[in-house]
Amino acid sequence: MMKALVLAEKPSVGKDLARVLGCTNTQKNFCEGAHYVVTWALGHLVTLADPHIYDQKLKQWRMEDLPMLPQTMKLQVIRSTSHQFRVVSQLMQREDIGELIIATDAGREGELVARWIMKLVGWKKSVKRLWISSQTDEAIRAGFANLKPGVMYETLYASAQCRAEADWLVGLNVTRALTCKYDISLNAGRVQTPTLAIMVKREQEIKQFTPVDYWTVEADFGDYTGLWRNAHGNSRIFDHPKAQELAEQITGQTGMIEELNVKPVVEPPPLAYDLTELQRDANRFFGFSAKKTLSVLQNLYEHEKLVTYPRTDSRYITTDMVNTLPRRLKSIATGPYARWAEMLLAHPLNPGKRLVNDSKVSDHHAIIPTEEIPKLSALAEDERKVYDLVIKRFLVVLSPPYLYDRTTLVVNINGERFYAQGKQEKDRAWKAIASGAIDESPHDEERLLDQPLQQYRQGEQFPVRRCQIRQAQTTPPPRYTEATLLTAMESPGKFIEDEELRESIKAGGLGTPATRAEIIEKLISNHYIDRNGKSLTPTPKAFELIELAPPELTTPELTAQWELRLTNIAKGEERRDRFMADIRQNTIKLVQSIRESTATYSPANTSQTKCPMCGKPMLAVKAKKGSKLVCSDKRCGYEEFEKGDDAFQFKRSKKEGQMNKRLIRQYSDHSSSATNLGELLKAALDEGKPES
Repeated sequence: MMKALVLAEKPSVGKDLARVLGCTNTQKNFCEGAHYVVTWALGHLVTLADPHIYDQKLKQWRMEDLPMLPQTMKLQVIRSTSHQFRVVSQLMQREDIGELIIATDAGREGELVARWIMKLVGWKKSVKRLWISSQTDEAIRAGFANLKPGVMYETLYASAQCRAEADWLVGLNVTRALTCKYDISLNAGRVQTPTLAIMVKREQEIKQFTPVDYWTVEADFGDYTGLWRNAHGNSRIFDHPKAQELAEQITGQTGMIEELNVKPVVEPPPLAYDLTELQRDANRFFGFSAKKTLSVLQNLYEHEKLVTYPRTDSRYITTDMVNTLPRRLKSIATGPYARWAEMLLAHPLNPGKRLVNDSKVSDHHAIIPTEEIPKLSALAEDERKVYDLVIKRFLVVLSPPYLYDRTTLVVNINGERFYAQGKQEKDRAWKAIASGAIDESPHDEERLLDQPLQQYRQGEQFPVRRCQIRQAQTTPPPRYTEATLLTAMESPGKFIEDEELRESIKAGGLGTPATRAEIIEKLISNHYIDRNGKSLTPTPKAFELIELAPPELTTPELTAQWELRLTNIAKGEERRDRFMADIRQNTIKLVQSIRESTATYSPANTSQTKCPMCGKPMLAVKAKKGSKLVCSDKRCGYEEFEKGDDAFQFKRSKKEGQMNKRLIRQYSDHSSSATNLGELLKAALDEGKPES
């Protein structure tokens, strides 16, 4: 009897699928049952081939060999996971396997994981696609009962392949060109470089900013406080004597309500979470990095099965999901959420277009809870925090709007106008649930715009009990946090001058929800960004890269163009070969612009220490604990970093071999000089028997 081979992306997901499908014969690398064989990748098993696979001379980085433009892009097995590739390949070649079911993550990159394996193995038989948004047993069974033909996702694969090949061509060529031109490691790419440019621009604005003193004048009327504003609505006075004169004019006077406006406000709840919005909130409330939030969320999805697919860019659900909402509410009607869930279940649910919108759901819907009943006490602390955000947002989006009356007063005192604003709550609705999960802390001047005002009448008079002058300073734009940087990456349109491109990038932004965390981490690991508490600060190396990189690569326009065309390829509205031909031409222009550049490079963080391995200058960079010195030539890969007053650890590129622990101890014991250290390390490498 013929069986179907199910290819998952991760072992944990594969084993869940195998359990639901009744595959009881469990092996180390796959599970088998009467009708299915389930195996898995370990993330990507196959990648685009390294440059030297095309030509051995490309092992060396030389400007004369650029640009690298293979006519046909080759694939290679990733060495670290080659054992699993062999297993998958052998299973695909079994005679009793008649069909492949792609069960990798339901998205662009997940499609690429499976298709590259299929291509390298040479799979020619039937292909079907499992497309689900949660890992519950019910969702898995429903997904296998509704498998899609693999041909439906050919254009998605084409889009993913174009993205990968374009990043290879542009990223590798530009990085090599910059490194060869300036003889120092400079990494560049069409997503990370414009992201870095956004941060560098903000840092320049901060450095160039000069604070200016200003004053505001407040009048205390007893029941409320009014803030002076001029005819243009500005409350800031940049002349202290003028502020004092104004205060003296109104002290002891009586004001009259000149304008009174009461407006009923219906404030709908916020939209459901997509990945980026959830990462923003986790950073704001808990200080979580984007990478950490995604990791925790992935665990809640894969292992706990409590939330739906996390790597989504949609904040809506589809019409066919509405009938599942009561079951989801019943599953979370426990612990601190029971009261709110039961209140919602007491009435028929009628979600509107702010939650249900088929046109705004592409690959995946918003992040919401599954029908799985949570065991809150079994969750780790970080999991509980992220799950709490998801649950509260789900309860919020199903709740009625927040109702209140917004009252605005304008009080006239001898021709000077003072403003007060407040509200009278009528129904807190979703606000009551969101308390503590929505940032409601008022800023300085905003505190006067949200006072508990009573009912007043136009013409009513109030004596000025006290007049107060407050001094403040203008402030520079804040440094980016991960939350605000994610926002900038998601919506970089304001950095684009071209109106059509500005519109096109709204659909994609810089990177995808699934890759933005990785981009930020890569910028940090490559010493372009430092974490300082919640703030992210570009390093001197970042300024240098943005100065030296081709201007086309430092703005979001390139990514805007790519994302628009990649989306069209996924829809079948643009041909793959046309896009790639343009990428090749663009790569040639980028390399040529670097080759012809007259810019010079002098790293601001160059130390006085020479690399003991290659003799080039060492760069001083921040590390997780303290600081470290890194060889300016990334091909060398030598690092040394401080662990105490005079103890150092040493690291060398894996390609050249690893450090000999015995010699490191010898160096530490005898406090050898840098020159002697170099001799010791070279000797260790020459031994050919590294101890670690």
